[in-house]
Amino acid sequence: MPLDDDAARVLELVRLSGRPPFEAVSPAEARALFLGGREIFSPEPPPVAETRDLAVPGPEGGSLTLRLYRGAGAGPDAKLPTLVFFHGGGWVVGDLETHDAMCRHIANAAGCAVVAVDYRLAPEHKFPAAVEDCVAATLWLGENGGELGLDVSRLAVGGDSAGGNLATVVSLIARDRGAPRLCAQLLLYPALDFGMKQTSYRRFAEGHLLTEATMRWFAEAYLRRLEDAEDWRASPLRAADLSNLPPAYVLTAGYDPLCDEGIAYARRLREAGVAVDHRHFASQIHGFLLMGKMVRAAGPALDDLAAALTASFGQR
Repeated sequence: MPLDDDAARVLELVRLSGRPPFEAVSPAEARALFLGGREIFSPEPPPVAETRDLAVPGPEGGSLTLRLYRGAGAGPDAKLPTLVFFHGGGWVVGDLETHDAMCRHIANAAGCAVVAVDYRLAPEHKFPAAVEDCVAATLWLGENGGELGLDVSRLAVGGDSAGGNLATVVSLIARDRGAPRLCAQLLLYPALDFGMKQTSYRRFAEGHLLTEATMRWFAEAYLRRLEDAEDWRASPLRAADLSNLPPAYVLTAGYDPLCDEGIAYARRLREAGVAVDHRHFASQIHGFLLMGKMVRAAGPALDDLAAALTASFGQR
């Protein structure tokens, strides 16, 4: 399928801007570039019933910042089903602000609460720091979310790109620990294998925003050593057993180096007996869900995944 016209305009705008690739600048500069893109590509954050930042215990005595969103129209006493959300950005860039509009959109469209996790970033904090933070946040919410007006019997995890990787890993760890019990995993063009040998890496090595070179820069920043790529907590596509996981919504984009690993993971989940709703946006690029100001397909796609999330919350 041809590249979406709106996505093509995004690529041309980035090219004309002369914005350097992330691998050509420092991590701090890359973070500023990614955050700056929000004003250009992201729609205005829609109003919600409530937002508040929370400080909760993190691993090894540290603390984590979470941002709680309650969807528009939610009463102050309503116990809301909840999505624990992990932002994308290659484990190096991205934060609560870059994904603010997306979290608000999902909270409103799904009639739920969204809790975004401000996990530690690489290279300052190498693998598995992000995993540990996301697990700690999910466990804490499973145990304490009721006090925040959350229905912890309807708890899901999700994220985009690197956040999809983290949601996948948290789902596996929660299954193995037996808690918290998750009702869904929302995996949005997830990064799932640091081997980077899928053919989509060759097809879209450059020219479509996320490049192979950028992914290798992310890997070098995130992983402690080459052998970490073989650890399923970094490369969950390599996990030996995918059975007994929560139902998965897997979104892939056609013009994306991560496309094939997302498709492969959806297939493996089905083979393991997990319910999978796979949506393939053949004409889109990686990251398009954040680009609603320029990519008209982003809003309907967010509504679609929110509808799937609502259905999962209803299946207690």
